[in-house]
Amino acid sequence: MMPPEDPSQEPWPAAPMDELVGPMVRPYVMTGGRMEPTRGKFDLITMVVAISADPEGEFGLGPEHHAILRLCDSVMSVAELTGHLDLPVVTVRVLLGDLLDKGFITLQEPEPETDMQDIRLYKAVIDGLRAL
Repeated sequence: MMPPEDPSQEPWPAAPMDELVGPMVRPYVMTGGRMEPTRGKFDLITMVVAISADPEGEFGLGPEHHAILRLCDSVMSVAELTGHLDLPVVTVRVLLGDLLDKGFITLQEPEPETDMQDIRLYKAVIDGLRAL
């Protein structure tokens, strides 16, 4: 069946391609189809901090990489990053792996369970989970 030549009679909505395809295409493209980071273990409570300035002209870094570096000027959990970026956690983990490979970030593992009394960390994890 051929689509009608008059756009007002189309049986499907005339929407931008992004709306028709849905939100999962971009994260897949952002990571080059990768589902796992090349390096590093990124739990939701793993803390991330940028250790070098945002390299604007760095080859291989997309706008999401730069957004992560700006957000990580101060220490931020993976859950918080996921919420701020409005991306799936698997995508954020892959992007963080890229930045770790290039030496732009460092990870701070969470404190042992006996020292996990800081309510801010729990709120950050809950906020990140709600953003998913």
